Amino acid sequence: MRRGAAVVAGLSLYAAAGCGHAEPHRAATVMVVPANGARAVRPDDPVTLRVRDGRFRSVTLTDGDRRLDGRFSPDGTQWWPKWALSPGRAYRLAATVTGVDGRLSTVHTAFRTRRVAHTIAATVITPGPDATVGVGMPIMLRFTEPVQNRKAVERSLELRMSVPVTGAWHWFSATDVVFRPRTYWPAHTSVRLQAHLAGLRLTRGAYGAQDVATAFGVGDSHITVASARNHHQVVRINGQRVRRMPISMGKGGPLKYTTTSGVHLTMEKAHHVVMDSASVGCPPGCPDHYRHDVYFAVRISDSGEYEHSAPWSVGDQGSRNVSHGCINLGPHDARWFYRHTQPGDVVQVTGTRRRLEVGNGWGFWQLTWAEWLAGSRLGPTAGQGMPAPATGTRAASVTRP
Repeated sequence: MRRGAAVVAGLSLYAAAGCGHAEPHRAATVMVVPANGARAVRPDDPVTLRVRDGRFRSVTLTDGDRRLDGRFSPDGTQWWPKWALSPGRAYRLAATVTGVDGRLSTVHTAFRTRRVAHTIAATVITPGPDATVGVGMPIMLRFTEPVQNRKAVERSLELRMSVPVTGAWHWFSATDVVFRPRTYWPAHTSVRLQAHLAGLRLTRGAYGAQDVATAFGVGDSHITVASARNHHQVVRINGQRVRRMPISMGKGGPLKYTTTSGVHLTMEKAHHVVMDSASVGCPPGCPDHYRHDVYFAVRISDSGEYEHSAPWSVGDQGSRNVSHGCINLGPHDARWFYRHTQPGDVVQVTGTRRRLEVGNGWGFWQLTWAEWLAGSRLGPTAGQGMPAPATGTRAASVTRP
């Protein structure tokens, strides 16, 4: 039987009525695509079942020990897999229907998907598996090659959350897509990403290499507001103000010595970091050259900005800005901030003339919600799986059970 064929299973049932007259009951007819025994089904080809004169009671699609999720139409007359099929796998399908006559009938079919030559892999850049993160944490997914079918990707990125959250994916390039909630994550939310990418058609000739999954938990809400004008920062944990610290920010002059204003996220922390002005274009011999060993350092951008211990500027902290762009803290405050920081905590800097760029570290909260949605194909409706296949695209052959 050719690939374009469907299996149609029907059963005509008759019952006696009166003396010698037999009227046929309307038996359910099940139409299945692809055909039974098909051996080169494309992973992204529609798999669909339809029933006439009845409703589906159950449908099971398996590839070995794994049962695949599927969806029914509202009227119960159509079923299709929720996610793409994996290449080079054997599938078995069983469908039980109830006809309008009240009788049950079952159809069994089997088919195999073809292998594919070109695949594209994906990796979760952050957060790490089982991490505890802050309320601003993004989910960053990166593909090894450019993706064309971005809408299909967004459909396949399933997020399960212990607390419902509205959010969306935003494409920063053809290889990088980032998820962010509309507002910060609720504290103590559990999140699991299941990216159903295996067999998903990503370009005209390439498919997803494998599914990708990660899980993480949102910890306490840590939100810090740091002011370049009053030279203090206030830390709130779960909405309660817990600490106010004197600080010193960038001294200004050249823009590179001005701390960026905006919503930063804590990206990583290290007990010891060597800070060298050569990394920002001021090598040894330059008038402003510096090289410092700093401790209790928490990075908040990709442009060299940290919150860190600065015992040399304690006399200026709380009164004026003297740093090269970092947020200087006293040793005790720096140690406290370091110990209480988790990746994805919010640090909002105010009062400077230099704006944090969206691509500078994890500056994703610099975009308004409308701006964020402009980089998405599906917005908050992502992750719901494949839509119902179009009707009338396959010929049919008939088999009798």
